[in-house]
Amino acid sequence: MLKVPLDARAFNVGLPTRKQYTTKQMGDACEMIVAAELTLAGIPALKVPDNWPGYDVIAQPLNSKPQCISVKSRTFKTGPAYVGYNDYDVFDWLAVVLLFVGEIKSRQVYLIPRSVTDELARRDQPTSKTASERYFRVDQVDCLFGHYRANFTLDPLGTVDEQQDQPVT
Repeated sequence: MLKVPLDARAFNVGLPTRKQYTTKQMGDACEMIVAAELTLAGIPALKVPDNWPGYDVIAQPLNSKPQCISVKSRTFKTGPAYVGYNDYDVFDWLAVVLLFVGEIKSRQVYLIPRSVTDELARRDQPTSKTASERYFRVDQVDCLFGHYRANFTLDPLGTVDEQQDQPVT
């Protein structure tokens, strides 16, 4: 029988820890991360009010029209876990925030133009109930959109290291 001190917590007895936040709090935090990173990269951005139709963050690049960004956050795992949106959603960029990626448990943020996501998205048969859904497997996001990782300048071609012609990590 495992003996556990009365003051023991899950993290100090080798048991898995429970998340200290709800999925709503996780989504809100990821929206704020995207808005903050864009602002720090020189593109002022802010989180729009909850339940705003179509997008979560609005950004204002210099000498350009405002850009609408839909933020999707997921905890990384391999296998059949998906990130998706509907074809009728109105946004210019899809921000995918993956949490707990890799051994160091980091997060990765991808800012992808809508035209690229529409082209590469999986979709169901036109006659199905889910015909409007567009989706990607979470474990394939980096393969599909690696050059859009940390694309906080909203470059439609992504962030590529010109010296090595490799995506910036």
